[in-house]
Amino acid sequence: MTYSKAGVDIDLENLAIKAIVSKLKETTRIRKGKIGESIPIEGHFAGLIKINNTQALAISADGVGSKILVAQMLKKYDTIGIDLIAMNANDVICLGAEPLTLVDYLAMERPEPEIATEIAKGLALGAKKAGISISGGELATLPEIITGLDLGGFIIGLVETDKVINGENICPGDVVIGLESSGIHSNGLTLARKVLLSKYDIDDRLGDRTVGEELLEPTKIYVKEVLEAIKIVNVKGLANITGGGLGNLTRLTKYGFFLDSLPQPPKVFRIIQKIGNVTDKEMYRTFNMGVGFCIVTSTDDVDEVIGICEKYGTRAYKIGSVDEGPGVRIKGKDFILKY
Repeated sequence: MTYSKAGVDIDLENLAIKAIVSKLKETTRIRKGKIGESIPIEGHFAGLIKINNTQALAISADGVGSKILVAQMLKKYDTIGIDLIAMNANDVICLGAEPLTLVDYLAMERPEPEIATEIAKGLALGAKKAGISISGGELATLPEIITGLDLGGFIIGLVETDKVINGENICPGDVVIGLESSGIHSNGLTLARKVLLSKYDIDDRLGDRTVGEELLEPTKIYVKEVLEAIKIVNVKGLANITGGGLGNLTRLTKYGFFLDSLPQPPKVFRIIQKIGNVTDKEMYRTFNMGVGFCIVTSTDDVDEVIGICEKYGTRAYKIGSVDEGPGVRIKGKDFILKY
């Protein structure tokens, strides 16, 4: 089984993104010399625009994806709002920006106030975890377009222009610290859902939890630990491990990464791989495999960063280092990951 066979072709997505970017790239010059001027940072996790000579806004847009289908199966909607906050806030902090506020977009086949209320509960809880406000949104009723519902939004964050973290200071010998994920998060859900439900029912147990609970577990929000780390140590690069897996590290720098101390993947990933007969490469390019976020820093700052993460209840590990090699290589595996 592959992500493509499940219905999501990462390679085609990347081609589509390149096609869009090629047509929109010229718009970055429209605001040149004015408030809102685009700061070139191609391929990163969020966009960046100037608001004055010393500050910039980081902007990220994303949605919840097929996790909504799991919420519909379980008739449980009070956590997908957390995922929306996480998917956007975790991208914005990759530039060293502090997330400020979110605007959400909820599209429904027909207005359902009870479901909307449950979604709002998750949004409110996610906002508290990320330390942001929710300043507006849109509810669209689209009976001829939407079956069920869709949830998306965007977050803006603030960063001083001389403190933007874009990976340019990364060099060989630097260390990669992996922050634990809370599970599958919100990427690879199509593959995970189809594989698990090919053998189990949504309420069947996988050890201590049901299939539905594993699939619906909210994406972890890393805002507080990352922002504190930025203030205390010299953080050189930040990567949100979403679609593309650990290959997301290659978005930070021209250098390569050798990961020789990854933690054991959580049980749910091992079950998915076994049931679906999924290759190692497909697993690591589709899922976070237990590492939801990465911090790149110098050797001297590793213990400090790990301590900060643990203070906020996030386990963190030294998982590898930066080198001159190509892409992301994992000890004992015969493939190379790139975004």
